[in-house]
Amino acid sequence: MEPAVLGGKLASSLVAPLVKKLFVTGGPGAGLADRPVRLDRLVSFRGERRRLGPKEVRGLAGKLVAGSLDSPGEPPFPLDETEAVTDALAARLLALGDLDMDDVQAVRLGHGELAARLRRQAAGSGNGLSTDARYFLDSATEWACLHVLEFFTRRSTFVARTLVAQTRGQAELIAKVDELISRVPRPDARDTAFERRYLPYVADRHNRITIYGIDLRDSPDRWPLEVAYLSLEATADGDRTALPDEPADPERTVRLPAEAALTAHDRVLLRGDAGSGKTTLVQWLAVTAARDGDRVPYVLPLRTLTRAGTLPSPAAFLTAVGCPLTPPEGWAERVLGAGRGLVLVDGLDEIPAAERHRTRDWLLALIRAFPGNRWLLTSRPTAVRPDWLAAEGFWELSLTPMREPDVATFVRRWHAAAEAPEFETRLLDSLRTKRDLARLATNPLMCGLICALHRERRGYLPTGRKELYDAALTMLLARRDRERGMEAVELGEEAQLELLQRLAYALVLSGRTEMAMETAEGIVARALPSVASAAGQGDAATVLRALVLRSGLLRQPGDGTLDFVHRTFQDYLGARYAVEEGHLDVIAGHAGHTQWEDVIRMAVAHARTGERAMLLRRLLAEDTPRLTLLGLACLEHATALDPLVRKEVEARAGELVPPGSKRDARALAEAGPLVLELLPGPQGLTDAEAHGVTVTASLLAAHEPVGALAVLRRFRDHPDLDVRRQLAGTWGRFEAREYAAAVLDHLDRANLFLTCTTPAQYAVLAEMRPWSRLSFRGPHPVSEIVGVLDPGVVRELALTDNPEVTDLAELAPLRSLQRLQLVGCGAARNLGGLAGLPIEELLIRRMGDLSALRELQSLSLLSVAQTLPGSRLTDALPRHAPFDFLYLGHTAIDGTGLRGLSHWQTLTRLSLAPTAPLDAEDWSEVARLPLLTDLRLNTSLLRGGLGPVTVLPSVTELHVAAFEGDEDMSTLPVRLPRVRQVTLHTAPGARFNPAPYAALFPDAEVTVDER
Repeated sequence: MEPAVLGGKLASSLVAPLVKKLFVTGGPGAGLADRPVRLDRLVSFRGERRRLGPKEVRGLAGKLVAGSLDSPGEPPFPLDETEAVTDALAARLLALGDLDMDDVQAVRLGHGELAARLRRQAAGSGNGLSTDARYFLDSATEWACLHVLEFFTRRSTFVARTLVAQTRGQAELIAKVDELISRVPRPDARDTAFERRYLPYVADRHNRITIYGIDLRDSPDRWPLEVAYLSLEATADGDRTALPDEPADPERTVRLPAEAALTAHDRVLLRGDAGSGKTTLVQWLAVTAARDGDRVPYVLPLRTLTRAGTLPSPAAFLTAVGCPLTPPEGWAERVLGAGRGLVLVDGLDEIPAAERHRTRDWLLALIRAFPGNRWLLTSRPTAVRPDWLAAEGFWELSLTPMREPDVATFVRRWHAAAEAPEFETRLLDSLRTKRDLARLATNPLMCGLICALHRERRGYLPTGRKELYDAALTMLLARRDRERGMEAVELGEEAQLELLQRLAYALVLSGRTEMAMETAEGIVARALPSVASAAGQGDAATVLRALVLRSGLLRQPGDGTLDFVHRTFQDYLGARYAVEEGHLDVIAGHAGHTQWEDVIRMAVAHARTGERAMLLRRLLAEDTPRLTLLGLACLEHATALDPLVRKEVEARAGELVPPGSKRDARALAEAGPLVLELLPGPQGLTDAEAHGVTVTASLLAAHEPVGALAVLRRFRDHPDLDVRRQLAGTWGRFEAREYAAAVLDHLDRANLFLTCTTPAQYAVLAEMRPWSRLSFRGPHPVSEIVGVLDPGVVRELALTDNPEVTDLAELAPLRSLQRLQLVGCGAARNLGGLAGLPIEELLIRRMGDLSALRELQSLSLLSVAQTLPGSRLTDALPRHAPFDFLYLGHTAIDGTGLRGLSHWQTLTRLSLAPTAPLDAEDWSEVARLPLLTDLRLNTSLLRGGLGPVTVLPSVTELHVAAFEGDEDMSTLPVRLPRVRQVTLHTAPGARFNPAPYAALFPDAEVTVDER
């Protein structure tokens, strides 16, 4: 029978009273006082509260069956089975009292499953019945169970009991989940726990350095980093923050503390000479990051990584450098993926040149896969070409040689750590009075050696570099504290030198700075038969172990590896062995490799007179500027030399002097202070040559400030703007007052900016003739800046990276101010406070509030590279300003687009470099500028597709910035039908053939401006 038919037979009016009679009515509440409350406690025919017995239940079932048979229609089963069906239904209802569950559990179970439980509990209750009777019995049981559950849900205790059950279930679930988490922690919890171990490990591992000379007696081998770390200066070629598309002013060198390099840029290539402190800086950055906890540092020495053959993935970073800690799976990728990494890749110059391109590809793949992290790569200056990573956004910095204050600080710290104050003053006096000695003290390594030698020799010091190295080696090899080693092996100084120089030469030949211990043992084993004093001290492993412990020149950076404590000693000893063995041809054959430069210089120092001449002639025979200048640098070490050879070297180098470009000047400066004697001028020089000479002298100022100043002073009356910019920009390399009096105060001020960064320069500024164009970089209160200026003279002012600029109304006394640049002044507010000044040109980058920009109605030129307020340009910019030039870059028009641009009908020049593409409405605004003749676009627009550009018939001049040579410009000619001048301003380092672009504009002159 269908359920619908059965529903008609089993009327609710029959079932409901039956259900009420079967169950005891409970009181309010959840019934917790009588737990557990089972069905057998609820039914009225069980226990002490019995009201109905089997007889009464049999009667109720009979009424239900009879009611179904009396209903209209066909009977649900044969009438002769009425008694049997009634008995079976009664048996199933009585089974409710035997079920071990409560009402909440029953409701959760459902009426169908509850009926099935009753059938199983009253097994055999339907035996002997016909098919229709059994079907009726099953259906009647389900229908009764449905009403039973309905009855339960209406009881006053059900809701409360349900809530209690849910609460208990949730509590049990939470407990189980907590237990599961404790057994299997979340990845971020495991990462945090690991970093609590890793960061202190990094801080401790890299917080120790060797201070040369202090470890000779009873001192520790290694000292805390804070004792010896000296904040050195890094420099980069920098330009005044020019207005967009304006020629850059190459007048300034950016100078900043080396440890601040990664706060200014996320990607840095740091160059520095041997011993300049590159590795110590890497250690300092790792330690400070680990202690601060804002970045997770990875220190990756390339010499160790490349030895394994394959450069590691992030997952293998720690294993590759021998870290004993095991991170959670995927931890490194999660760190880098979140942009929390500080990746410090040290020693590009310490791997063979053939592996550097592979290293570059590896590094760039990491950077592209994990953007947002900070990356530092260190190298010697000439290991790779300039702009090697510029296209990938790397900022190139160079560690500058230590200046006199740096040297004095180092000397004081060294003597304090060495507990030898009695030698400090005498050494400082020697460094001030002896020029040759001062020229050597240009980096931490050489300063440490000079301090150690000065103490060891009770105040006597050699003056030449070779003599200094010889003395240092004698000190380290002969006076090393014997109590350090537990070995019985004793090696004399000559025996140690013989073995060390063979190891050094093997490393030089391999182009590496690290070798396997097995390789080193093999070299020692082959040398022992010829080194009599060492042959009787044991086998090769024993002798090598003693050499590591006793020499002070070797160390074991990892298990099974060996290297020299510094590359300088490796090159010096390798050159010494090559000369002794007559391998001059080998040395000369490697002159083209930048890694061999110091080896060649030291070989000239070790060689005999005839050998020096041969080496220098081989360098000249290559006929390249670099090797010619290398030969010139070698003259410093050639105590005795054939005069004809010396003359030839100087003559050939003279062909490179004066330098004709900035690049030539840099190459010339690498030859060292001797170049200062060869620099001519200013008479007889072209403007470009004069500029090259001043660049060279500026670069050599740190090495030889007196000689450099003498050269630069000769050019102080030169009229060329580039020369004057160079002279103004090198102020920071000298003592502020001395340079201002000798050079700056004599310069023609026309079109010349002067940049101030230090309090000493501020003080001197007030003593000079007034400057009309000034730039102030760094955190300085506006009141102090205004206080050193002549308000009636200053016409142009640039404030850069100054968080102390707040209320711009403080600039109101500068009544002649016509041009203002605000770059990196994030707290600056109240542009309206400038409304009373005659400002015509305004540049804004990373400034604060721009809401009052619309009040500056005198502007004819505006450059903005941050988001403008409002939904249209007319909401943000001064409506009545007579704009001639407008630059909108970066996010400036993210909210406004170019809507409203056509309001300024005076515009003749427009420069666009937005981050978002332009739409048809934007280009229509451009097309409605009747006087627009000069259009400047960034290649970001070309790469994203120019979109629906309308024809711009008035444009006659097109500039494209950051051009790399693969951009599609095919749609521009038809849209700019009257263009007659096209200038492609290249991206740094980009080189390409301009012919295809010239063909696109047959009626225009196409030029390339290489940056």
